[in-house]
Amino acid sequence: MAMTRSAQEQSRKAVFASWIGTTIEYYDFAIYGLAASLIFAPLFFPSTDPTVGTLLSLSSFAVGYLTRPLGALVFGHFGDRIGRKAVLIVTLVLMGVATFAIGLLPTYSQIGVAAPVLLIVARLVQGFSVGGEYGGAVLLAVEHSSERQRGLFGSIVNTGATVGLVLANVAFILVFQLPDDQMLAWGWRIPFLFSSILVVVGLVARYSLEESPDFAEAKDQGTVRGVPALEVLRHHLGTVLLVAVGIIAAGSAFTMTTVFSLTYGRDALGLDNSAMLTALLPATAVILVGLPLFGRLSDRVGVRPVFLAGAASLVVLPFVWFALMDTGRYVPMLLGFALLFVGYSANYAVVPAYFSQVFPPAVRFTGMSIGLTLGLIAGNAVAPAVSASLLDATGGWLAIAGYMALTGLASLTAGLFLRIPAAGTTPQPVTEAPAVAGQGAR
Repeated sequence: MAMTRSAQEQSRKAVFASWIGTTIEYYDFAIYGLAASLIFAPLFFPSTDPTVGTLLSLSSFAVGYLTRPLGALVFGHFGDRIGRKAVLIVTLVLMGVATFAIGLLPTYSQIGVAAPVLLIVARLVQGFSVGGEYGGAVLLAVEHSSERQRGLFGSIVNTGATVGLVLANVAFILVFQLPDDQMLAWGWRIPFLFSSILVVVGLVARYSLEESPDFAEAKDQGTVRGVPALEVLRHHLGTVLLVAVGIIAAGSAFTMTTVFSLTYGRDALGLDNSAMLTALLPATAVILVGLPLFGRLSDRVGVRPVFLAGAASLVVLPFVWFALMDTGRYVPMLLGFALLFVGYSANYAVVPAYFSQVFPPAVRFTGMSIGLTLGLIAGNAVAPAVSASLLDATGGWLAIAGYMALTGLASLTAGLFLRIPAAGTTPQPVTEAPAVAGQGAR
């Protein structure tokens, strides 16, 4: 059935509101990672041993992952009870406040040990908000779109990850043009404070949205649950685990290319960060083009075949990527990144449309958020450490490529088991849980 003009306008607004949230999420993720790697050690974790300071700084980056599952549980609960829109306004505000606060924090030399404590608190708040942000954002876009455009609109939201990464790198490239004393005194704060502009834009976009049609329908039908998480654990736990495994390959590929590649270039190839970034950043154009192209393709042939093809390619392409990167020459390195990004784009483009439809609307926010959060921790958080250990143990890239191939195989297997119900039906629990009192229980 064709969408009305009003519904089409809401659909476009939903895509932008979701996209800006994903952009902010990955921008904040990237600027904190860059700052933790390059400048937070002397500012917040001074030590007589620079290596110890750097390790403490990087640990503050890692703690953000600890509160993501809690955020997924809390925001998923309220997203499935009171609606998507209100919850996504809250997650955006929390994320914006935490990032802006980091840009205003006094340093260790000014307030002593309270400085790193406050930094870690802000980082925990970031992680908590992100736990509900991505799953809810892609859900908002998919549920506002027509069935024939869910693949495309969901894939457009996913381009926000790459845009956020590029914006973060550009911000720090500009900041590093300052003299060192000015950069350490105040320049490092600019990328964090700039995030507030993006947050304001996102809030305006989300505030003007109507509630998700799928959630409104679930509420009208009395299928909204009192405790959505219990419904998920009782009847959809297997689906949650499949979603978690399904996203591992994309998360691993993204983190390996944007984070570990810099370490590999420095330690194995003797290249500085600028040499790696000149190959990495131009290749991200493949993602910006590939995601919507594969999203559109999925609306024609189905999201599942595109997902499976992308996952299968991520079993093979890591070996090609490393072989080309190992040449140390610019053109082969650029080609290697581009090829891996093609497979990543095919796999990641359809995640919003595919994974949202395997859950019934009444528990969709909770199920998606928990599954995606667990999977992204297993993929994004673990991949660099595992790969660094393999590099240290073997001295080469073959074992690392094998590890990436295993993540691709795991996601491929999960995709083979994940099924979207036929049109007009939704996944049904084994037994009916009580509907929320006063909301039309049948």
